[in-house]
Amino acid sequence: MSPAVQSAGPPLVVVQGTPEQMGERLGDQTAELVADSLHHYLGQFRDLAGLAEDEVRQAGARFGEICAGFDPITERMLRGLAHGAGVDPELIFALNARTELLYGGEDSREEGCTSLAVLGSHTAAGRLLVAQNWDWHPRQQRTSFLLATRDDRGHAALTLTEPGMLAKSGISSTGLAVCANLLVSDRDRGWDGVPYHFLLRSVLHAPRFSRALQTLLQARRISSGNLMLGAADEHGAEAINLELAPGYHGVQYPGEDGLVAHANHFEPPVPFTDLRAGRAALTLLRPTRVRHRLADALAARGVDAAAIAAGLRDHFSFPDSVCRHQDPDVAEADQVITCYALILDPLAGRLSIATGPVCENPFASWDLTRVFDDDPAPEVSLEPDPQDG
Repeated sequence: MSPAVQSAGPPLVVVQGTPEQMGERLGDQTAELVADSLHHYLGQFRDLAGLAEDEVRQAGARFGEICAGFDPITERMLRGLAHGAGVDPELIFALNARTELLYGGEDSREEGCTSLAVLGSHTAAGRLLVAQNWDWHPRQQRTSFLLATRDDRGHAALTLTEPGMLAKSGISSTGLAVCANLLVSDRDRGWDGVPYHFLLRSVLHAPRFSRALQTLLQARRISSGNLMLGAADEHGAEAINLELAPGYHGVQYPGEDGLVAHANHFEPPVPFTDLRAGRAALTLLRPTRVRHRLADALAARGVDAAAIAAGLRDHFSFPDSVCRHQDPDVAEADQVITCYALILDPLAGRLSIATGPVCENPFASWDLTRVFDDDPAPEVSLEPDPQDG
């Protein structure tokens, strides 16, 4: 697969079959990207966490055992991915636990995202919408891609992901949607538990919303993270935001205006120290800024993808804005940008994605029921408006 990023979204990889077959086909198509990502993160593990490769392998083997007990489908997919990419499976499991292995390393701590959900009672089409800006290093923009999977049961998912991994923000054929935000607490440590990226994929495997919530809340978590969750079926739709930490979960629901938004800090009070609230760029204001940008549309119960896109392109406090840009005063290795923006319509099975700078690029919209067609192509829409920022 070519790693080239398109102006109308990232490349698409489509795999079908058993979990092992899907993983092997994914690994085969992305082998060069996986090798490059492993080379990069083995260096990060060494330089930032002091972990030699044999220690990384040991940790990866342990996380593989944990994954088999937590989510056997993910475990089978990742072993297949390793085989297809021609790498040892313990390295793939370690890659999926990069946040946990890099505890205390600066490289794992600078991600910053803005996520939101709007109930159908306040949208123009009457359907739940979930959205996010994913802020991370420019390098990850160049290597990330959309992954469409359909297993031998017919269960399908479409998600943004990175090489060697299976999920970030996405939707499933059971009407679930998930977006992810980094959180960091002083409880984050240890290797004897479920890594954050396994939690993300578990949502996309869930047969229904209640099962997804049970899986997330009952997992033995060893790191913090935020999940903006939405679900829609023929009986209605709901959204909930989960702040997760080892031994803790916090919950936020949509307000009277139909909106719930989140960034990279825990909503106080919490029974531990939040290590991001005082240092993450604009995190304390980004949820409020999104609410202000959507206020008129929320009041009119007319929020649509265009209104959300305009909010995700906001430039207040540039370059550390909701639409985040490179900072000329920051070293290249420490740069963080909005890599991609996503707008998810779980009832329609629609994922729309724009490449950063989001203010300069349109959205590419993919239909989960048609992405498995021969030679699928997205619908390009939501061209940037100079007034959006």
